[in-house]
Amino acid sequence: MSPRPDLGPKPRLGYAANPLERVSERRADAAFVAGLEADRNAAAYVVAGEFVILRKTVDGLDPLFALPDAKALGGTEETVLLGVADGAGRFGIGVDPARAAALKADAGLKVNDLRTIAVQGLATPEHLSAIAQAKALLQWHARHRFCSVCGASTRVAEAGWRRDCPACEATHFPRTDPVVIMLAVDGERCLLGRQARFPPGMWSCLAGFLEPGETIEDAVRREIREEAGITCGPVSYFASQPWPFPMSLMIGCHATALTRTVTVDRTELEDARWFDRQEIAAMILRRHPQGLATPPPVAIAYHIIRAWVEDATSAPR
Repeated sequence: MSPRPDLGPKPRLGYAANPLERVSERRADAAFVAGLEADRNAAAYVVAGEFVILRKTVDGLDPLFALPDAKALGGTEETVLLGVADGAGRFGIGVDPARAAALKADAGLKVNDLRTIAVQGLATPEHLSAIAQAKALLQWHARHRFCSVCGASTRVAEAGWRRDCPACEATHFPRTDPVVIMLAVDGERCLLGRQARFPPGMWSCLAGFLEPGETIEDAVRREIREEAGITCGPVSYFASQPWPFPMSLMIGCHATALTRTVTVDRTELEDARWFDRQEIAAMILRRHPQGLATPPPVAIAYHIIRAWVEDATSAPR
């Protein structure tokens, strides 16, 4: 077995360090929520579709706005309570995506997509997690303005954590789509794939949505078999990551491969192949002779891959 390479300090997993106290038991308390909104220390993250609005300050960029300043940007569609930090309310404000162009023209603002903000480190990990929460919740509202039971317009309830139908009295709650993302392992090798939309040279874990009535383990095996033709046995859970693109939870796993011949589903992947441990280490360190690389540290795929490189016990037995 090859020696474990030194990959340096471990970076933090993106979108997964949310410091907010969600106060879920108080969301239906209208007086409590109104008090948080009236507090001069209340602040909000502002989201316009796929874009996040940041303030330019003398110290750099700040994604938090005083609540009145956030609402003054115009085009507000929903205001949702994310939680409380240091006793003050933290809100998410969704503005009409059509406002993004006008906001980009404001010299005091920086408008960018959340992936770019994360990769370029334009916001701290704590802010990233809260922004991800805001973006996912506001995206759910944007896609669920009508009742799935009767088709009538719904209205916001419980500080943004429910929508009610006044026509048929159905209640609708935010949903998170579970996705398995996994690394198939064969001794000193692991299986990575490429999608056509990936940046040149980037290879990553395989991934796919869980289906109704399916366990995490079965979904891992099914997706690897469907996309790469590899049959897997034992599956072990690694970690999870909120993924607000638009509203997913990435469930990271390692799986032991039982077969080795790769058969790529070209409708899902551009390519897939085995990589040995030393080659993967070079990709993580951005030292691969052909310029190949793993995803950036903000993505759970990086951490799944790195865990296998550094610790052989991450592969299930």
